[in-house]
Amino acid sequence: MQVGVPAETKADEYRVAITPAGVRELVDAGHAVLVQRGAGLGSGIPDRDFQEQGATLAGDVQTVFRDAELILKVKEPQPAEVALLEPHHVLFAYLHLAPNPELTRALVDSGATCIAYETVEDRAGRLPLLAPMSEVAGRIAVQAGASLLEKPRGGPGKLLGGVPGVAPCRVLVIGGGVVGLSAALMGMGMGAHVCVFDRDIERLRQLALLYETRMETSYGSQFNVERRLPEADLVIGAVLVSGARAPHVIVRSQLGSMKPGSVLVDVAIDQGGCFETSHPTTHSDPTYQVDGITHYCVANMPGAVPKTSTYALTNATIPHVLRLADGVVAALEDDPGLMKGLNVAGRQVTCEPVAEALGLPYVAAGEVMATLPARP
Repeated sequence: MQVGVPAETKADEYRVAITPAGVRELVDAGHAVLVQRGAGLGSGIPDRDFQEQGATLAGDVQTVFRDAELILKVKEPQPAEVALLEPHHVLFAYLHLAPNPELTRALVDSGATCIAYETVEDRAGRLPLLAPMSEVAGRIAVQAGASLLEKPRGGPGKLLGGVPGVAPCRVLVIGGGVVGLSAALMGMGMGAHVCVFDRDIERLRQLALLYETRMETSYGSQFNVERRLPEADLVIGAVLVSGARAPHVIVRSQLGSMKPGSVLVDVAIDQGGCFETSHPTTHSDPTYQVDGITHYCVANMPGAVPKTSTYALTNATIPHVLRLADGVVAALEDDPGLMKGLNVAGRQVTCEPVAEALGLPYVAAGEVMATLPARP
């Protein structure tokens, strides 16, 4: 199969959807790889590194979409890219469709087969293609939050970890999954007092056993979160419902109880955000204030560290890419977890949480297999 890798065009996005190692594996398996010139530069990967492993370079994005069948991306396609999608294409990328009706309808209308990294599952029901970027985003959330507490950045002028004789900052992490744990570990490593909230008692038990008195845990009820907001310096929103729009765990009326200059970092912003006052921002313009509370809601946090993120992401995706390149229909039918990644196919929405969030008709993924293009 011809595999195409366009350069990312989302604002402040520097990752690329494949590494030279991934190109080598695809070429060794008998596939052709077409990479847009300059696609890897943001990640420190020059064109020649792709060429040396057998990739062909394309001068523009139009050539990539014209000649390739399987399109690999990092972030959701931007409008100019959606316009290039055709029914024979298979798109494999982060899509985050639940909060984005316009993109969802455009992908449905394109007729392309669209598989979302973030809803692919492994045999244990985990999200293996979301996990590496969740780890990065959790760490960035604390780094960014710590910086925003500094006086020159508009913060109250507090050091996250304090110093001997001066108390550390208090960090609340709402959600104890991969993002939440990564954020908590970063916060503890920087010396902060960290409390993790979750509604899964077994998860809280695991965290308590692993980290004992270093990490405080709390049941994630609205009452418990609200009770702790007045003491928080930094709040990390790390709530995930696979494929669905994120629930609001903090609403605007609660901001008044928080300390002026404290910081909210919404890692769930790709799925609509878990704070009522959240809206997407960019690395170039990352923050805004609501009622004296600083909000950091960058929609592609891992894009800021592409030399880490690109390799972490493609280490996870390449086994699935190889299976899809061998035959999309067979790969989906043979792997129920990969089938969970199918969000749009046959001009239908095939991910139930997406359809429910957007009020669109839902068709089970297995029912559209016969409608997929013959060649893939």
